[in-house]
Amino acid sequence: MLLVYTHKISPRLKYVFKHICTRVLGFDVAFTTKIEDFIAHDSLKMSYTKQPLSHEFFVKSHDILFEQGLNDIEINVLKWEDTKCFFFNGDKSALPFDIFAASFYMLSRYEEYLPHVKDEYGRFVATESLAFKKGFLQQPVVDIWAYKFKEALSLQFPEYEFSKKEYSIKPIIDVPSAFHFKSKGIMRTFGGTIKDFFKLKFKSLYNRYMVLFGLKHDPYDTFKYLINKQKQSKFKFLFFFLIGDFSTYDKGINPNNKHLISLIKHVADYSDVGLKASYFALENLLVLKKEKLKMEEIINIPLKASRQSFSKLNLPESYRNLIELEIQEDYTMGYVNQIGFRAGSCTPFLFYDLDYEIQTPLKIHSYHIMDYSLLKTNSMLDKKKVLLDVINEVKKVNGEFIPVFHNYTFSDIERWKGFKELFNIILDSVDEN
Repeated sequence: MLLVYTHKISPRLKYVFKHICTRVLGFDVAFTTKIEDFIAHDSLKMSYTKQPLSHEFFVKSHDILFEQGLNDIEINVLKWEDTKCFFFNGDKSALPFDIFAASFYMLSRYEEYLPHVKDEYGRFVATESLAFKKGFLQQPVVDIWAYKFKEALSLQFPEYEFSKKEYSIKPIIDVPSAFHFKSKGIMRTFGGTIKDFFKLKFKSLYNRYMVLFGLKHDPYDTFKYLINKQKQSKFKFLFFFLIGDFSTYDKGINPNNKHLISLIKHVADYSDVGLKASYFALENLLVLKKEKLKMEEIINIPLKASRQSFSKLNLPESYRNLIELEIQEDYTMGYVNQIGFRAGSCTPFLFYDLDYEIQTPLKIHSYHIMDYSLLKTNSMLDKKKVLLDVINEVKKVNGEFIPVFHNYTFSDIERWKGFKELFNIILDSVDEN
């Protein structure tokens, strides 16, 4: 166990030390403000304050972990060996940067509470982030800093044996609409027919009626393929089904449709199933509750995980609503059009509410790549390189790689050609050194 001596034990300090020490590095941490307790401790120990006590392992503290609310913080990002960091410490500190303060800034999403420009859906975009502007979005910096901390501790305490964590994957299958043509109802089928006809999309019109007459397979119905892949993998896939009402933003299947209900039940026999909350559930607790109860009725167990439509988050309200409904995990944190680490980490972390200054029980699984972001690269060779680069970044720190694919990504639709091969690269990455 690591004992941390500090002048003040704050909620922020406990939160970030527990993430770095326990979740990322795998050892326990405790805190004290008493010098005699610190001296008596005969294992890992460090001081985290403004001045060292003597010649102990010392990291000079930044004020952010002892503050409350939001403040205008000056951030100067500097190069640190193979990565970047901020909150520079000077020479006396065992680490040149206060990685705990910097990690708190990243994990709490401090910058997302500050004024920023949003996109047309009201989302925080990658280009507004410190990580994008300073060129470290493609690295899980919090985990990298944690391993640098472990390395420094190992030099100071060579007899201590640290536990080892292994690289893992958690493939996400987002299902905004389980079928392209099937189970859409008479009015939507008629509307789609008229639209195809007047836009001269005769191939789409032909495919629509071939599917409806049972002569062709629905292109979005890729679930047999995915379940076969699940059977070959030791890591559980997590499917998020949209079961909200039809709207301008959400164009899924009627949540009472027997084919959809049967499909969800079938998928839940092999993989984990979560709720893809509708666009309007994001700001309406009653709508979210209705969708949660509907999903629990279908899968017959308490709902554990959710993901918001359009990867939209309103901090802290979105997460507070999930906590109120006792949803344990969220998979919305990430960027739709940018590959990288929105919270700077590839280790799941608990949501810290900056308004209430408390660590909450909601576990955030930040995703690192979405299929749409790979469409920006032209050749399949480029796509593979981009994918392998992000996988290797996660592997270096034995993190959890979370990619988001959609059910239609595995169809024969031209734009998704080759994506099955990319998915196989992710599944195979577990067995490769």
